[in-house]
Amino acid sequence: MTKVLIVLTSHDELGDTGRKTGFWLEELAAPYYRFRDAGWDVTLASPKGGRAPLDPKSNEPNFQTDQTRRFEADAEAEAQLDKTLRLDSVFAEDYDTLFYPGGHGPLWDLSEDENSIKLIEQMTEARKPIALVCHPPGAPIDGLLITGQNPASSGPAADELIALVGRTTA
Repeated sequence: MTKVLIVLTSHDELGDTGRKTGFWLEELAAPYYRFRDAGWDVTLASPKGGRAPLDPKSNEPNFQTDQTRRFEADAEAEAQLDKTLRLDSVFAEDYDTLFYPGGHGPLWDLSEDENSIKLIEQMTEARKPIALVCHPPGAPIDGLLITGQNPASSGPAADELIALVGRTTA
């Protein structure tokens, strides 16, 4: 079974604006179900572990989708979100691929997090594919890096990752 690690932010404040931020729900929900529906084992992690903060704007009615509603109604998915693993407790060799959903939060913690950087470097050295959507950090990794620019690209980025992992593990 293919194992994917989804790395979420632990950061919940948008700079010094006083507004809340975190991960963007569609950019987690769409890939989460693409991976699960493909038969993959999905693990969620974040720098601090525990409940990853949701950008409240991403859950406004105009941004809700079938996938976000499915996620919120899914007790197992919500339980995983409540208990993300601490990023310093995961190891690249335990996963086939890595996925970073977006939101503004990653700009504050994941771009500087030594465990995130180390994980990306180890996955790259092992020639394992990585996908990032929207704001997550990362360096260009030729051939194994998949990126998406907004919530609408999170599902297609997951599809590309599924296909790439199939080609690299076959």
